[in-house]
Amino acid sequence: VQLVESGGGLAQPGGSLRLSCAASGFTFTEYAMSWHRQAPGKGRELVATISVDGSNTDYSDSVKGRFSISRDNAQNIVYLQMNILKPEDTAVYYCKAVRVTGSHQRDYWGQGTQVTVSS
Repeated sequence: VQLVESGGGLAQPGGSLRLSCAASGFTFTEYAMSWHRQAPGKGRELVATISVDGSNTDYSDSVKGRFSISRDNAQNIVYLQMNILKPEDTAVYYCKAVRVTGSHQRDYWGQGTQVTVSS
C-alpha cells in the first residue's frame, strides 16, 4: 500500500498550490479520502474530506472557500487545490485513505509534503 503526496513547496501569500496524492496497493474506490496538516509544534488537523465517489466534500472552517478537494477514481489520485494561501497554511500536508466496514476501520497515511507560505 502506498500513498504518495506531491506538489508541495514554497508559495507567496495569496498564491496557489495543488497537492496530489497517488494511491496504489488497495481498492481506491472503496476508500474515502482526506487531507490533513500538521504545523510545527501543533497537532494534526483535518483539512478536507471527500467521499468514495466524490459526491460529498467537507472542509475545516480555516480553509473553507479557499481549498478544494477532488478525486480521480480512474487514476487513483486525490487532489487538494489550495488558493489564497496564508502564512498560517504552512504545514506538512498528509493524505489519508479510510474505509469503514461495520465496526471495523482501516486507514492508510502518506508520508507528507511540506507547504510553506511566505513572502
